[in-house]
Amino acid sequence: MNTSELQEVTHEGIEEFLNRGDAFSRQDESDDGRFYALDRFVDHLDAVALETVERIIDTLAVERRPAILDLMASWDSHVPKSIEADEVVGLGLNNNELSRNKAVTEIVLHDLNRDPVLPFEDDRFDVVLNTVSVDYMTRPFEVFREVARVLKPGGLFLVIFSNRMFPEKAVKIWRECSEPERVILVEDFFHGSDSFEAPSVFRSKGKPRPKDDRYADRGIPSDPIYAVYAEKKGTDPKPRKRPPMAEEEKRPLTAEEMKAQREEVKRTLCCPHCGQKMKKWIIPDSPFNTWQNEYMYICFNDACPYLVRGWDVMSRQGNVSMSYRQMFNPENGSLTPMPVPNLKALKDGIMEED
Repeated sequence: MNTSELQEVTHEGIEEFLNRGDAFSRQDESDDGRFYALDRFVDHLDAVALETVERIIDTLAVERRPAILDLMASWDSHVPKSIEADEVVGLGLNNNELSRNKAVTEIVLHDLNRDPVLPFEDDRFDVVLNTVSVDYMTRPFEVFREVARVLKPGGLFLVIFSNRMFPEKAVKIWRECSEPERVILVEDFFHGSDSFEAPSVFRSKGKPRPKDDRYADRGIPSDPIYAVYAEKKGTDPKPRKRPPMAEEEKRPLTAEEMKAQREEVKRTLCCPHCGQKMKKWIIPDSPFNTWQNEYMYICFNDACPYLVRGWDVMSRQGNVSMSYRQMFNPENGSLTPMPVPNLKALKDGIMEED
């Protein structure tokens, strides 16, 4: 199954993979307790991605003084200080890490891969979190059913993940799926329990890495964040409304608006999406270039919304790890996307700096 070349992600394709007997096998089948006994007091995501994780939790955990279960927890539950929880139960495998977790009020050592039954009574929690660890579940359908059991009716199960992992402990289906397919896979875990409402999806991709990040000079965007979440079915005794996490879709411009936009860019040479000054970019010599002019103007703002949205747009079209920058042609006044594989691409052709 060559997932990197798939143009369309479907539940049927994931179902075919799930039916394989080795879908949840791992490279390292040794005891998880031993593997995770090693203390790992490190952030598994960059600072920008971690801020996004906290924002997601802060937005969706709307209960007043909620009871929270952090499933497969470590030394940081990413519960923002704005949430005043009645309790935060951390369930994991490393006691030292859990003891350092400032948000946790109770520690439970439990191996979900060995025993997916959660040691809690029915309808106990308002919110269950699972952050960057769903890829290690060898019995996810059983775990999701158990999460539904311990959640109160209307309670939230929030699953957050990225593209990082310990490959030796990640299950085979996760390793071999593309990022869009992993979203579909987690949705299927929800559907398989038959206890949740239809899951929602939030994606955050293409943001620039922090300047002090060790990978910042490589032109690699911030770690992508995916959130798949749903409420437990049933009559909610305390109805609550969770705001949508979906990114806002921009309304297409009318012909008149597009003309006015081009005229404004021609006058100011500022990006129409972020307002920053575009930079003169020398067109490289190549027999494949069809442009007649010597240079273009390109927005090189790594935080430009046009570039940030582009990573997700291109990924959905099958062009994984690609985005685009806004380019302006001073000869004909056109605005077009310029594809880029990373944040460093094209920058060696910049003619003038700010």
